[in-house]
Amino acid sequence: MLEEAVERASVRAVSTHRLPPPPSALRGRIVVAAVAVGAFAAAGAGQTLTSGKGSNEVTPLASAKDNSAALGVGGNAPSAPQILPVSKATDGSFEAQKLAKSQQITQEREAAEAEAKRPKFVRPANGAFTSGYGGRWGTTHYGIDIAGPIGTPIYSAADGVVIEAGPASGFGLWVRVEHSDGTITVYGHVDSYNVREGQRVKAGEQIARMGNRGFSTGPHLHFEVWVAGGQKINPLTWLNARGVTV
Repeated sequence: MLEEAVERASVRAVSTHRLPPPPSALRGRIVVAAVAVGAFAAAGAGQTLTSGKGSNEVTPLASAKDNSAALGVGGNAPSAPQILPVSKATDGSFEAQKLAKSQQITQEREAAEAEAKRPKFVRPANGAFTSGYGGRWGTTHYGIDIAGPIGTPIYSAADGVVIEAGPASGFGLWVRVEHSDGTITVYGHVDSYNVREGQRVKAGEQIARMGNRGFSTGPHLHFEVWVAGGQKINPLTWLNARGVTV
């Protein structure tokens, strides 16, 4: 009887100090965590044995955070958004510059082709050849005459610079053009002119209009050629040597 009373008192004492059991929800989490730790421990041990071929090295277990992520439990952060590559936007101003540059190159090429094709020497006026270079009426005629209606266009015979345009003794009005080699061509008896001193002109560009001013027997162009030093040579010879006939 005494022994039974002592045993019952011991049981009551133990029962008095027993901790209350954890709630059911907490017990579930403990069980899940225990299972996860056990699963990763087993996987780590298997990997160590396979890769180490019997060595005693142990692969460290994954962190609790990784375990939770692997099992789909714990954590509430959303996954990082995927960053997709975006093609670089085209710079409109850069494309416009390239187009403008291309157009400029095309225009320059066309201008160069046109320059290469244009004649470098031309007949100074259209009309009838009425008088040549040499003696006439007891004097020397230093040019050639091309007759035509008043106002007929007169052209620069070659590229050059206008060195004079205005009144001239005997010619009424004249235009003189100096060329790159120093040669000067003279256009006399003009009715009017449309160039000024210092202006650059090209072969075939209109510089004046045919007239009857000065000592003239009718509307015509008096055309002379002066080489460097002022010597007056036969204009027909000069023109013919450059592929021009009158």
